[in-house]
Amino acid sequence: MSKIALVDDDRNILTSVSMALEEEGYEVSTYSDGSEALHALTKDEPDLAVLDIKMPRMDGLELLTHLRKKTQMPVIFLTSKDDEVDELTGLRLGADDYIKKPFSQRLLIERIRTLLRRSEIIRAGGVRPTGSDDVIQRGDLVLDPSRHMCSWKGQHVNLTVTEFLLIQALAKHPGHVKNRDQLIDAAYGEHIYVDDRTIDSHIKRLRKKFRETDKEFKEIETLYGVGYRYRDTAAAVVAPGAVVSE
Repeated sequence: MSKIALVDDDRNILTSVSMALEEEGYEVSTYSDGSEALHALTKDEPDLAVLDIKMPRMDGLELLTHLRKKTQMPVIFLTSKDDEVDELTGLRLGADDYIKKPFSQRLLIERIRTLLRRSEIIRAGGVRPTGSDDVIQRGDLVLDPSRHMCSWKGQHVNLTVTEFLLIQALAKHPGHVKNRDQLIDAAYGEHIYVDDRTIDSHIKRLRKKFRETDKEFKEIETLYGVGYRYRDTAAAVVAPGAVVSE
């Protein structure tokens, strides 16, 4: 039974959503403010957290900042209808997904299922030897999906589920351009609608994390008007008319 943490200062949302999730077979813990949730979630980590952004005492953005120092568990943000700044800030802080209020409970449940499924796929199979066929090595980059492990030049890089799936999709085929729709499918699955800027925000955060380890990291390239690719050091081919940025 997967454990879900629901953090929102709206009691009606806590009651109705927790009931819907429990009917789906999830174990649900509810919290009405970020300070209360931070203490509980760092003591007993759930499988996934749903955080409201607008809360008293400690809002969802501050809560996520604290959580990301300790855990990479999947996080979904609940955002105000027209607050694009909060959405982008949340993604850059390490949220995996966001849903606008007012929202459909069925949509939220589907997004939760998707995130948990992706997390389980990454961790499936237990610990395998470093030479396993599932391990991807591209120069200084090593990805081991079975252990949700990413390293660059021998140093561990902490990635969320979404970030791991994105770098995995790019690194599998270095030099091949992935457009945003392909990356959305890789990270979220087919038939899930995600705004293009969500992928852009995740890519920015990926670059930032690698550059905290190595200031010279330039492997993820942007081809404006086309998409993204993992640099192929053996053969750098630029699409006609595309502008490359690192």
